[in-house]
Amino acid sequence: MPFTLPAGGRFAALAFSLAVAFSAAGLGGSPAAAADPAAQFGPQPPQNPATAASGAATMHGDSASSGTTPYQGPGTAPVNYSRTALASACPTVVVGSDGYVISLCTTIFGQTPTVHLLDPATGADLASLTLPKGSLFGGVYAYLDNDNRLVAVDGNNNLLRIGHLRTANGWALRVEQSTPLGSAVPAGDNIVGLTPDWDGRVWFATSGGVIGTVDTSTGAVHGISTGEGVQNSISTVPGHTAVATDHALYLLSAAPDGTPTITWRAPYDRGPARKPGQLSWGTGTTPSFFGPGNGTEYVTIVDNADPHGNLLVYRADGGPDPICRIPLTQNTRSGTEDAVIASGRSVFVTNTYGYPYPALPEGAPASRPSSADFDGGLTRIDVNAQGTGCAVVWNSPVKSAGLPRLSLADGKIYTVSVTGPTGSAGLNTFAQYHHTVIDPATGAQLGSTYLGIGLVYNPLQMRGTTAPDGTLYQGTETGVVRISKR
Repeated sequence: MPFTLPAGGRFAALAFSLAVAFSAAGLGGSPAAAADPAAQFGPQPPQNPATAASGAATMHGDSASSGTTPYQGPGTAPVNYSRTALASACPTVVVGSDGYVISLCTTIFGQTPTVHLLDPATGADLASLTLPKGSLFGGVYAYLDNDNRLVAVDGNNNLLRIGHLRTANGWALRVEQSTPLGSAVPAGDNIVGLTPDWDGRVWFATSGGVIGTVDTSTGAVHGISTGEGVQNSISTVPGHTAVATDHALYLLSAAPDGTPTITWRAPYDRGPARKPGQLSWGTGTTPSFFGPGNGTEYVTIVDNADPHGNLLVYRADGGPDPICRIPLTQNTRSGTEDAVIASGRSVFVTNTYGYPYPALPEGAPASRPSSADFDGGLTRIDVNAQGTGCAVVWNSPVKSAGLPRLSLADGKIYTVSVTGPTGSAGLNTFAQYHHTVIDPATGAQLGSTYLGIGLVYNPLQMRGTTAPDGTLYQGTETGVVRISKR
């Protein structure tokens, strides 16, 4: 039975972890001047013909990783919420044209990737499918194709298309297509990111730095090696694929046979070490395409410079020189493990410096310092009208424990914030979590609803997904929380 609470005052991503954490939040923002809700943001990047509808097709909404949705969220009025316990961290939640919710999760015990089909009316778990275990990141990034099938890679480096259907015994999840990636993925390496392009190929990147394409109609696989690690997902728009390694941002296209071709490579400041609050040494961001014209003019990441990470914005059709490099300076130190929200001329960056993840990827180097306070913060930075520079618009002190998303329908940012003790012990015990709504024009908090306390509500810097009916599904360390208007 859902709980109903009044609205009160009130992620990059990465949820393969299994320990304990808690959260809650309240946002405060800069003083607000009334703003036209959604008009100043957008457009969305073009609809990818190989994915489900933009907004709910990938962890980051669309293949451009814009972090936006065309659907209204639950709003600031009182909401209902319920929790589906899955004993798993659930980073990818997507919604198909039939309304059914699919989540790719990693079990707490055993760290096994598992696909769940959820009832859109109640959030109940209708069916599940366990996949062969491989890299933990293999249980993070996936997308929904244009036939409502989840596209993911299993631990044997097979690219899978997983459909759902009703049988005589109820709902079931089945592998409808399996394409081996073979020698394109070296022994001991694993797939990190997946995205389709406009020609029907599926692009992939491995943690060892291989970037490749696969044609699932023919089984043809082509790849190149960068020699640099990749720990985040990848993004596509017409004619361009963006991959961020732990040393540089790459913009690529495909040769006629599908072989990736580097258009340009932009090295960035990776800093002296991994920062606390990040999972790897280098950028923590998936590249995001955005722009005020067609939604693809710019591509952006955040570097790992010390003491402050910098937002870097590039012209996709330009070259490796950024049009701006803006430090995130609202706290003593800054960095992020979250993909940004990027829409129109605006970019919204979450500060995750000091956020205590309950587990780290295998082989992650020690952070410097070994720990730090999690101060949080959300910053909006705009590209100027000439496309020649950027400036900070506002800073908000929100402690976002989830990865925010911007609704282009209602002009609001939705996230899960945390209040109370936010050190590693606090997040595992007494921190409280809130469904929080922010004004993207000013950074002001518009509303907040208390969800709960402890690890069962900890979103681990994962991003919620809004369905077409306005229901928001937020992955947590132990399942999925369903939030809807009352």
